[in-house]
Amino acid sequence: MALPPSQPAPGAHTSPAGGRGASYAPALTLLASLFFMWGFITVINNTLLPHLKSVFDLNYTQTTLIESVWFIAYFVASIPSAKLIERIGYQKSLVTGLLVMAAGAAGMTLAASLPSYGVTLVMLFVIASGITLLQVAANPYVTVIGPPETGSSRLNLVQAFNSLGTTLAPIFAGYLILGRSVGGTTQGRVLTPAERLADAQSVILPYVLVAIVLVVLAVVIARFPLPAIGQSTQRVTREERKRLSLWKHRNLVFGVPAIFIYLIAEIGVANLFINFVSSPDIANVTQEQASHYLALLWGGMMVGRFAGSLIMQKIPAETVLAGFSIGAFVVMLGATFLTGPAAMWSLILVGLFHSIMFPTIFSLGIKGLGPLTEEGSGLLIMAIAGGALVVVQGWLADRYGLQTSFLLTVVCELYILFYAVWGAKTTNALPEPEVVAAE
Repeated sequence: MALPPSQPAPGAHTSPAGGRGASYAPALTLLASLFFMWGFITVINNTLLPHLKSVFDLNYTQTTLIESVWFIAYFVASIPSAKLIERIGYQKSLVTGLLVMAAGAAGMTLAASLPSYGVTLVMLFVIASGITLLQVAANPYVTVIGPPETGSSRLNLVQAFNSLGTTLAPIFAGYLILGRSVGGTTQGRVLTPAERLADAQSVILPYVLVAIVLVVLAVVIARFPLPAIGQSTQRVTREERKRLSLWKHRNLVFGVPAIFIYLIAEIGVANLFINFVSSPDIANVTQEQASHYLALLWGGMMVGRFAGSLIMQKIPAETVLAGFSIGAFVVMLGATFLTGPAAMWSLILVGLFHSIMFPTIFSLGIKGLGPLTEEGSGLLIMAIAGGALVVVQGWLADRYGLQTSFLLTVVCELYILFYAVWGAKTTNALPEPEVVAAE
């Protein structure tokens, strides 16, 4: 995962510090591990949802409501996270976010021991709140520590490691959760109370391991000399906020709903993927086997982000985003109207086309915000709450059928195309924040 010390990351910024050149590649390397972990934990949910569906005997609406609670945390915690970053800085905020996530992961072991649907919801909310703080801090940090013209390329690079985490998580959780549970290795039968208890407790080991890794990563980041946003810039920020308006920046105004709508598409596909692929008229496999195909979906996102990071060094980010949104639109039509393996592979391919969407929309959304970067970042991360509307797709699946519900995703891709073509154009650009290299 490490970036070679002699080769700065795409767009890695160098700045004189005490007469010497200072590379930000080491900071990007560490942040890549951070992106990996929150991607890993988020996608464990995709495996956890079908697991909880069988443990608590839930319908699609009730199952997707669990994920809605996760994304409601983004709406609740984003603005407080932005305020916390202003108060304690980026580095301490990253450490705090990791420790909050670790507390939630530890709490999941309690939820599994009871087992309790209510405690599960609370602990997932806690984990998501920690991830929200990380997102508000890390995404703009990566974007602004290098040249503005390569911000999208740089963010896609570290987000590729996020996708590495999302690729490995289904394999990890498929083996340690679905592979060790009755509901994950059988099809079409109601579990006995004893089987439900045993299945619920199968999540204890994975979350214990996750909690330990998060605490270790928090200690490492706390001791690492991360480059800091200059104090002079922070003072200017507080003064200028009184007379500057976020709403004069078209790229942000249309970027917030773009993130919101994109998340509806991404989370709807990911959370219903295992149920879709395991359906008799699609692939007719067990949920454990379907989780392996889910790894291919997230693997496509990883490949797409590495490729996108390179492509965007030559081609404008808006153009690349438009091309990928057209590709996503086409394959989602295939997933909706085809059957058998063709429908399954169409849904897998959407991961490749979704890959660059979040980091590219985010970097385009905060471009030119200058002293307003933290607030703009908070709004964009708040828009991740769009994932909570996956419950709408769950309702559509219950009412009209699981495959038909993907028409919602098709419509979402069209808005992303609109944003790429027109909404992402920067207006009223302000000077970028000053960055000071750590000694």
